[in-house]
Amino acid sequence: MSESVDTNGARLLRFASLGSGSKGNATLICDGETRLLVDCGFTLKEAEQRLARLGLHARQLDAILVTHEHGDHVRGAGALARRYDLPVYLTPGTWLSGKLGRLARRHWITPQSTFAIKGIEIEPITVPHDAREPVQFRVSAHQRRLGLLTDLGYASDHVRQAFNGCDALLLECNHDRRMLAEGPYPPGLKRRVGGNWGHLANVQAAELLRQLGLDRLQHIVCSHLSEQNNRPELALEALTPLLDGDDSRLTVAAQDDGLDWQVIH
Repeated sequence: MSESVDTNGARLLRFASLGSGSKGNATLICDGETRLLVDCGFTLKEAEQRLARLGLHARQLDAILVTHEHGDHVRGAGALARRYDLPVYLTPGTWLSGKLGRLARRHWITPQSTFAIKGIEIEPITVPHDAREPVQFRVSAHQRRLGLLTDLGYASDHVRQAFNGCDALLLECNHDRRMLAEGPYPPGLKRRVGGNWGHLANVQAAELLRQLGLDRLQHIVCSHLSEQNNRPELALEALTPLLDGDDSRLTVAAQDDGLDWQVIH
């Protein structure tokens, strides 16, 4: 991974995805000095391989941040932290789920209370999702702001206020409503996914993006797409009309290939 600096030597905020979807999620954030991993929904071995693909070794990480306890977000988080003696930042509710195992370097985070890891400021934002104490993150460094907003059933007023003014946004586009309704999930799971404590549909993501505004956004990343209930072209089709025909800012974080490093200038 090349250094996160511009031609004048100023540090830049960068991010990448190890993979995003129903089978595993993890996001890397780097400002040239600090390297953070948000969630680790892959096995230890697979996480190491995916980090290597992005030019990093786990021992270079400064910390792991955890959004909530569902397996596609924490499958390898505890094992990675134990192997490389990494601090883990999470809410007490997430910890009490018992899904991460022993953590020698555990740090509580409080929703809506900003904290810093070296030069990166992190604000955990409460979201409506069916977990014990779920959060998403707004990350700031070098006058740039990155929003990580997946795993929520609907965009509350609180969420809209918190994620306004981002320079880049990883936005959940979990399902196409028609595919979910006609798909193989049992009725109870369909209600859970499509309900207020489940996941954002493509149309909900588009409406939220419209409300947030696009003037400042350099990168819009469709994230957490369901393998069974969505397709990349449907997510892009929902969001592209907001961009006045210019989709250069719009991309998809894939389950298998993730997303290569993106620079917030």
